[in-house]
Amino acid sequence: MKTIGLIGGLSWESSVSYYQYINQYVKRTYGGLHSAKCLLYSFDFQEIVHLQKAGEWAEATERMVEAGNKLKAGGADMLVICTNTMHLMAGEVEAATGLPVIHIVDALAEAIKAQDMKSIGLVGTQFTMEKPFYRERMARHGIELIVPNEEDRKKVHDVIFNELCVGTTCANSKQYYLSVIDQLAAKGAEGVILGCTEIPLLINQNDCALPLFDSTKLHAEKAVSLAIERNEKKDH
Repeated sequence: MKTIGLIGGLSWESSVSYYQYINQYVKRTYGGLHSAKCLLYSFDFQEIVHLQKAGEWAEATERMVEAGNKLKAGGADMLVICTNTMHLMAGEVEAATGLPVIHIVDALAEAIKAQDMKSIGLVGTQFTMEKPFYRERMARHGIELIVPNEEDRKKVHDVIFNELCVGTTCANSKQYYLSVIDQLAAKGAEGVILGCTEIPLLINQNDCALPLFDSTKLHAEKAVSLAIERNEKKDH
């Protein structure tokens, strides 16, 4: 089994979910007392949020590369960026570290294409919904993204940072998110990406008739599938 390097703390709330899912998938594969070989670099998220708000993306990229190199030095064979937004610099991290970065959009696109969908709604941070990196990579897979209107993008973003990233879930926010999903469906979305790793803390498939794609869960599962060598046999 290869060692997975996790770039986390973005926020730590969702990093907990990554660690849990990754270990659950390894146990599901091998059974017994097996767990994942992984390393975690956890940021002080406030420092990263400050850079995001200030538009200091070059500095943020340097921080991400530094984290990746520390994980490489620790023995990581691959990297998982435990957030959607910071995939903005995934290419730079991969190039600078020489380690493969398991891209969250590729993991999502694989699941979406498995259901023969072409038009997908996206809720996430404003950076994820508005910057081209997410849309462009999804387009390479032949998938069109549909995002909320400007006012809703801001409100969706605010709920993430003001509530979910600090471990708070509100019933009103849950109903609001579900109304946004309904609007995306009305625009032609065949399903919706929960494109921030904290959003599954608020809503899940049981809350919605429209298919939801949990970016955290799918990303973690993809990482495990790549960490497990094909020729390995189940060892109980």
